[in-house]
Amino acid sequence: MPIDPHLLAVFTATTIVALITPGPDMLFVLGCGLRGGPRAGLLATVGVITGDALYVAAAAAGLAVLLTTFPVVFTVLRLAGAAYLIYLGIQTIRKRKNSQADDPAGRGMSGRRAFLNGVVSSMANPQTFTFMIAFLPQFIDPAAGPVWLQFAILGAVLIVLEFLADATVGVLAGRIGGWLRGRQAVRRRLDAATGSVFIGLGVTLAVER
Repeated sequence: MPIDPHLLAVFTATTIVALITPGPDMLFVLGCGLRGGPRAGLLATVGVITGDALYVAAAAAGLAVLLTTFPVVFTVLRLAGAAYLIYLGIQTIRKRKNSQADDPAGRGMSGRRAFLNGVVSSMANPQTFTFMIAFLPQFIDPAAGPVWLQFAILGAVLIVLEFLADATVGVLAGRIGGWLRGRQAVRRRLDAATGSVFIGLGVTLAVER
């Protein structure tokens, strides 16, 4: 087996515990689900997972050297991601007054937009990448097999577990949001709350070091 079974079991248990605590990705998916319904919540999760998968592939290929050799790249990506989330939050709040006229069916956010926003949000947060290159190696045993393959397996397990957790949150939020979006006054407050979540995530990402 290309990976130590004991390390894999410990990694899986540790990851599940970590995923129980809501993080930026889960909050992002929650906001998309509330605005666009179960489908938007699910596709936002797929978008986030797609970005994470690309980071896993990059980390497995040894591209972690880019961020460690050129710290400015990390800073640029972090600030770009923060600016995008803040922009998304502001746009959500600004459009809440015209939401009924622009979207009489109460869809709020299309699945395509939710997916693309998920990809951009994930890729614009380099801390996901640094987390992977700091966390995953702790469960890798060079004597058990190729390091890149172990990295890929652990990354795949992480992605599957994250998908299950975030998709559950996104779909449930979508069902609740679907009921709320049928009420215009509540819907406006919902958009304002969602926009505030996005802005808060952006500010947090900008100030973190």
